[in-house]
Amino acid sequence: MSVAAASEDTRLPDGALMAARDKPVGGQAVLEGVMMRGVSTWAVAVRLPRPEGAPESELGDIEIRSEPLVSWTKKHRVYRLPIIRGVVALAESLVIGFKALGISANAQVPDQEEPISGGMWVGTIVVALAFAIGLFFVVPVGLTSLIKDAIGSAFLFWLIEGIVRTAIFLGYLVLLSRLKDLRRVFEYHGAEHKTIAAYEAGVDLTPANAARFSRLHPRCGTSFLLIVMIVAIFVFAPIGLPAWWLLVITRILGVPLIAGISFEIIKWAGRNRNKAWVRAVIWPGLQLQKLTTREPDHDELAVAIAALGAVLEVEKPGEQDADELVGIEVVA
Repeated sequence: MSVAAASEDTRLPDGALMAARDKPVGGQAVLEGVMMRGVSTWAVAVRLPRPEGAPESELGDIEIRSEPLVSWTKKHRVYRLPIIRGVVALAESLVIGFKALGISANAQVPDQEEPISGGMWVGTIVVALAFAIGLFFVVPVGLTSLIKDAIGSAFLFWLIEGIVRTAIFLGYLVLLSRLKDLRRVFEYHGAEHKTIAAYEAGVDLTPANAARFSRLHPRCGTSFLLIVMIVAIFVFAPIGLPAWWLLVITRILGVPLIAGISFEIIKWAGRNRNKAWVRAVIWPGLQLQKLTTREPDHDELAVAIAALGAVLEVEKPGEQDADELVGIEVVA
């Protein structure tokens, strides 16, 4: 099948091809590699360091590790309910993502050095979550509370807080995009998106085919986070102007609800991407992905394809029932 035919000539804001269908595959860029996740398996493929003494033109081998996956949504019926399934899927994705990061980080550690321990990664997860909640939820409400008395309006308070939160988020992304050390991670992020798009389009998974697709994707985690910022404005609006400490508590406790609602929105957008008005709605999130993705080369695409190939060796695309597909489409 040709690339153009498979994509039905649908294009994203960067002008590149986009698959018109959504499939139950997600992923994440890691250090010198890509993690791909399906319904019953996840796999991480990593480019190993170049052998000592080898010429600079020689690349390291691609190391692949796959793990079975039993989604948490299959363990309890309540986990499959709308909103709740989004919280469960996000938590599950975070656990898998940090495991994949640990695998990729240890793959880059020289043999004579100690690998990164599991306890260290657990600590990293806790610190990362605390940092994210603090920066994007506690800090905005704290800053806005400084002028609460001057505002005197619940409507203006939550509107200003939402603007501050979104501004901090955008500034954070801009800062990350300027870090040279993250450039290759962003290239692998682009490789992940292109590979998933090629798979969704039904074309052969080769670097040349994947390269023709967009590095942007409707289900990207960057778009998901932007939706979180916007949804938070409306979730917090009815709370009004209680004491500052109640404002902080509601912002922390409200994170799961906001994540669940945002999950439903981005999942719906992924399924309806072929509609012109839906593409217009998701346009801002796609634009933000230009900050967190870069155009990958064919070697990086080969790594992403290897990761997805390991998943597809186990998966049976098109044969899953509806229950199996619930809750696994958080991010691409």
